[in-house]
Amino acid sequence: PYVREFVEAVRAAGIAYCVASSARVSKMHITLGQTGLLPLFAHAMFSSTMVGRGKPFPDLFLHAAKTTGFAPVDCIVIEDSVAGTQAGIAAGMRVFSYHADPFTDRDGLAAAGGILFDDMRELAKLVPIR
Repeated sequence: PYVREFVEAVRAAGIAYCVASSARVSKMHITLGQTGLLPLFAHAMFSSTMVGRGKPFPDLFLHAAKTTGFAPVDCIVIEDSVAGTQAGIAAGMRVFSYHADPFTDRDGLAAAGGILFDDMRELAKLVPIR
């Protein structure tokens, strides 16, 4: 819940964003399509199939940053997995780790260095959107 509202606020502020997933782009089309979020992300989708090593290695996030023209230090990552949190930290990015799912490894996310949050409405307070 509230993912759309956050992404729309980011877009309205003119902040660049993308999705960088371990999934294939074809699967992202399905999952984002099912949630109604595909139109918000179709412009910039990055898959671990585009790089040599997937998460927990930083390659995917570094590729996304380079392709979109940003330095890693200027990027944030929003993750829900330990491997993704590790990848974002290894890329030198600030990582916000979502842990609302009861099956999420909250302790693992914290140990990996993520800034924990459990409600997408909190994220707008944690991430400066100007």
